Amino acid sequence: MHIADFVSGSFAGACGVAVGYPLDTVKVRIQTQKQFTGIWQCTVATFSKEGVHGFFRGMSFPITTISLTSSVVFGTYRNCLQCLSQARGAGCGPNTKQEVFLSGLVAGVAQISVMSPGDIVKTRLQCQTQFKRGASNIPKPKYQGPVHCLLSIVKEEGFMGLYRGALPLMLRDGPSYAIFFLTFTTVCEWLTDSSKKRPDWSGVMLAGGIAGMAGWTVGTPMDVIKARLQVDGARETKQYKGFFHCIRETARTEGAGVFFKSLGINCLRAFPVNMVVLVIYEVLTGFLRGGPNAVEPPRFGLD
Repeated sequence: MHIADFVSGSFAGACGVAVGYPLDTVKVRIQTQKQFTGIWQCTVATFSKEGVHGFFRGMSFPITTISLTSSVVFGTYRNCLQCLSQARGAGCGPNTKQEVFLSGLVAGVAQISVMSPGDIVKTRLQCQTQFKRGASNIPKPKYQGPVHCLLSIVKEEGFMGLYRGALPLMLRDGPSYAIFFLTFTTVCEWLTDSSKKRPDWSGVMLAGGIAGMAGWTVGTPMDVIKARLQVDGARETKQYKGFFHCIRETARTEGAGVFFKSLGINCLRAFPVNMVVLVIYEVLTGFLRGGPNAVEPPRFGLD
């Protein structure tokens, strides 16, 4: 088993959260609250009412949980590739694109069990807008922090409340990670000179950014449904009866275009985040496997 992939994936994921969290907050608010009409309007409104801190609301818990989540994703992906390679037998060459796609799909689904509780806490804290600098007459927010939010959900909705939105989360991350890893390996191959076995670091960064955008293009519609189910009923009466009802009501009241309303900001966030995640992941993996001399660009993430 490739233990190094679990360790480096954990650290890389935490770094990715820190880089992309402000845009993630804007994305979630656009998806779930009609008072925000676009990226710029949401950014200005958040800053004017809450200051810079408003963009990082609820980040401490995701930093912790995403480390475990990313560890599961990268560890599962690499070990799944290894199992598929062994199933084909020795001497059959590198993993095929189909194996990369399948391994990414399995990795995306596998992380749901550890990701969902942290994700619903993050989403609910991001959607709390009852803050205004210098104001004393603003209603007190329901959740006082990540731990209070977590305990409140369990108390009010039961343990399974932590997994509200898990189905669209699975339908988002399974296909998204499959496309992500497939795009990353394919772009790395395109950017590698015929005289080399590996791309240079600029190629890794570009491939990571493009792969992130490709993954979010596939996952954005389910991301919208996931966010709406997670915040539904947090303060007011529940609006949605379930997964399919949420899809029907969202499409009926706001049109099909709402499912891609946050695609632009998802892609804007995905490019730098995935550049950072993949470079840190590959550097740490090389270091943990063979020391400083082994730190070099990946061989398409397949070796």
